[in-house]
Amino acid sequence: MLKRILKGLLVVAVLLAAAAVWKREEITRLMAVNALFSPDRIVQNFSHMDQLFLTRPLSRGEEPVSPLPPGAPFALPAEVEAWIKARSVTGLVILKDGQLRHESYYLGTGPDDLRISWSVAKSFLAALFGVLEAEGAFGSLDDQVTVYAPSLKGSAYDGATIRDVLTMSSGVAFNEDYLDFWSDINRMGRVLALGGSMDGFAAGLKDRAADPGTRWHYVSIDTHVIGMVIRGATGKDIPELLESRILAPMGLEAAPYYLTDGEGVSFVLGGLNLRTRDYARFGQMVLQGGQWQGQQVVPAGWVQAMTTPQAADGSAYGFQWWIPADAAPGEVMAQGIYGQYIYINPGLGVVIAVNSADRGFEEPGVSGQNIAMLRALAAAL
Repeated sequence: MLKRILKGLLVVAVLLAAAAVWKREEITRLMAVNALFSPDRIVQNFSHMDQLFLTRPLSRGEEPVSPLPPGAPFALPAEVEAWIKARSVTGLVILKDGQLRHESYYLGTGPDDLRISWSVAKSFLAALFGVLEAEGAFGSLDDQVTVYAPSLKGSAYDGATIRDVLTMSSGVAFNEDYLDFWSDINRMGRVLALGGSMDGFAAGLKDRAADPGTRWHYVSIDTHVIGMVIRGATGKDIPELLESRILAPMGLEAAPYYLTDGEGVSFVLGGLNLRTRDYARFGQMVLQGGQWQGQQVVPAGWVQAMTTPQAADGSAYGFQWWIPADAAPGEVMAQGIYGQYIYINPGLGVVIAVNSADRGFEEPGVSGQNIAMLRALAAAL
């Protein structure tokens, strides 16, 4: 009897060891997710996401690197230095009238780091959508998403329109609390880490918090649905489209990359990684109404539309772009968790790209303080 039990235990141990080897990569990525924001790792992780997750490299194209002509050096005021330290800023690039006025890096990072964008990536996807919309890829913004992503039939997205997901007004019930281990956003992160399907995750959402198009509520998976719509309408993947429509004309310094799920689908809602100077280039292109180096990269009308309030309930949110409270004309931001920003103020001719590793980004008042600091920097130039 004892011999039989020991033999059984041995078989179980062998099976567990085999499973551990078989699932080594998935387990490693899951452990990476669990430690992604740890105080001793977060800065390093945000510069090396390709060491932790599945990725898909993107081509920067064949164009020469577009210049960022230097302007008069801008010395940061003392209060800015204190803010940089308090908010764990890792990179700061400031453009004024297209000239590079300030560039600095902190916490061991440097200009060559490809920093994770988090939700700043959403604004890149919005720009791509506008290019494709002008090319006639979609019938109407009021088409239901299931026309282009039929796998969403029967999900909480059944009945939502393209406009609804562009404006974060899908009505889908989704907990976006990054500090809650069991929140929807963190469950989604584990799907990504374990090589699951993001399309399947979106299709598996069944509950609504509101009728589509009636209430603005920030739901990151809405952006993935935009990606599903684009892929369904064009028959092409997002990297291929972003490379040809946005990246190649921009003359970026370095080839970016996307995080992907286990099916090779790009994590379009937050997985784009670029140099901080290249985030600034993108912001400058938007400030210039979609023009870059004499080429109309994104239609001017779409730039205007995506950076002005569009949500049906009047919320200050465009098509995947944030409009700050009491915004000056054209003042707009791409914004990501842990302190990522592309701040654009056309009236002052200023673009500010910020990368951070701010573990206190959700503390009360932090977002408002960040916007106030970006505005103060713009006004001081």
